Amino acid sequence: MDAAFPALTEMPDPQFVMSAEGHRVATYSWGDDDLPTVLCVHGFASSCRDNWVNTGWVRDLTRAGFRVLGVDQRGHGASDKPHEPEAYGMEALTGDLIAVLDTYLLDSVLYAGYSLGARVGWQLAVNAPEHVERAVLGGIPDGRPLARLQIEQARAYADQGTPVDDPVTRNYVTLAERVPGNDLRALVALAEGMRLGDADPDVAHPPQQTILFATGSEDAILERSRLLADATPHGEFVELPDRHHFNAPGSRVFRQAAVEFFGQR
Repeated sequence: MDAAFPALTEMPDPQFVMSAEGHRVATYSWGDDDLPTVLCVHGFASSCRDNWVNTGWVRDLTRAGFRVLGVDQRGHGASDKPHEPEAYGMEALTGDLIAVLDTYLLDSVLYAGYSLGARVGWQLAVNAPEHVERAVLGGIPDGRPLARLQIEQARAYADQGTPVDDPVTRNYVTLAERVPGNDLRALVALAEGMRLGDADPDVAHPPQQTILFATGSEDAILERSRLLADATPHGEFVELPDRHHFNAPGSRVFRQAAVEFFGQR
């Protein structure tokens, strides 16, 4: 991607925040502390670098006058990667982000999330609205979180190298192996843990903040994303031309819409 984005931002060394259970959560900061902060939270099997730096988001947001605070969600990037499904409930994932904000002494932020990061962002905006001023939620919902993944096939592949027959599971495994440093056993645990009671976003209790939803025109969840936007009192929607679920973060339309949206605060 470097050729496509010649002025990409460099990655700083991670600064670690401790979760309530003692897991290390890697964070990255760009820009001056006194600028409005955008908290960027990546999708499943991705990372801050993969989702936000290599796609030009950090570059564009900092050029537009924002500070960017990026996070590697637990199980990803430089953060700790527990192998127990119980470590990955929604309360734990949102709790990590609150710990990050508390550590950085941030009362409220602008929020950018994609896929899993968007699902966590929806819940953070609902459960802790004081922390989210407005949000961009891309690629949400992706069915019941990772429900299409065949856990046993993914675990057998991770443990014994057994070939994966299910095409959806094979796509997720390919996605996981694409990002250096990914721990497939941790990601399988995350997929299993997200099924322990965390359904799709509850349209009966949407965020009350202004929310920009963005989904690729070739993404199977496109119409469900529109329904979420319609159900949100201050929801807006942008369709990303010629993008599917896995390449939407690189969309220039997506980046430009987010920068404009955050500038309306």
